[in-house]
Amino acid sequence: MLIYLLRRLGLAITTCVFISILTFIIIRLPPGDFVDAYIANLAASGSSVSMEQAEAMRRDYGLDQPLPVQYLRWMGRVLEGDFGVSMVWRRPVTEVIGDRLWLTMLVSLAALFLTWAIALPIGIYSAVRQYSIADYIFTTLGFIGLAVPNFLLALILMYVGFRYLGLNVGGLFSAEYVQAPWSLARAWDLAKHLPLPAAVLALAGTAQLIRIMRANLLDELRKPYVVTARAKGLPEARAILKYPVRAALNPFASSIAYLFPYLVSGSIIVSLVLGLPTVGPLLLQALVAQDMFLAGAIVLLLGVMTVAGTLVSDLLLMWIDPRIRLEGQ
Repeated sequence: MLIYLLRRLGLAITTCVFISILTFIIIRLPPGDFVDAYIANLAASGSSVSMEQAEAMRRDYGLDQPLPVQYLRWMGRVLEGDFGVSMVWRRPVTEVIGDRLWLTMLVSLAALFLTWAIALPIGIYSAVRQYSIADYIFTTLGFIGLAVPNFLLALILMYVGFRYLGLNVGGLFSAEYVQAPWSLARAWDLAKHLPLPAAVLALAGTAQLIRIMRANLLDELRKPYVVTARAKGLPEARAILKYPVRAALNPFASSIAYLFPYLVSGSIIVSLVLGLPTVGPLLLQALVAQDMFLAGAIVLLLGVMTVAGTLVSDLLLMWIDPRIRLEGQ
């Protein structure tokens, strides 16, 4: 098992290195750079920048160096915890991201927990009660969840909450706590605002995982070992939960690898609609302004989160499936 963990950890580190290289290349692919975008914005407002000033800005930001040198300088600072200075905000990237990163992680974890808490029992029930009325209802709701865009659901919930309940459902904090320092009152206010964005983000993932769990469990319930267990008089609940559910959880657990980063990157439009102070809208602004350091830091973090999600999935699979733990023995 230790060899398995070390091998997975080595693959995760190697993948992170390649992700950093691809991130830097992708950020540099658009024509021009931040200085060009900055000059264009000034020109649109009637101002101008001389060629000498533009070259001085490129030297200050290291944009006049070859790409390999820029990448090595960027990664050297990243390994030290310094993601550079945002060209738009004129502040360190860590300060710009600030609480946004932790709030994004909190919203994503809440959505992930809600997704599992809803999808797992419904998927098991739909498989055990195949073709029942409840199965048809859950199947219909699952297809609706896959078809309805999250931002549309967010708009509907905002309208219903404001029009009929008199609630302000936007953002993660009330107006008096937006700029307030952290305290128990601010944390409680966050807890009251958290369920709505978590539910909106979890809807599509929940519908998909219900279908995955139902299909996998149906395959397991038709296998001979389940028939044998029932024939020997094993209680129905134990015959289902002891082995079939554990075997059906393999693809279910592996979904964390893509579901967790999707909740972050796929929440940009939802964050804009709900006014959430997460990194999604910040990433959009950085890409539009070609803010290389800010956009690169966020994209790199999303890639690392994908690798971390894959590693967590591997650990869960190793815990769920003894065949993985005993691999090679």
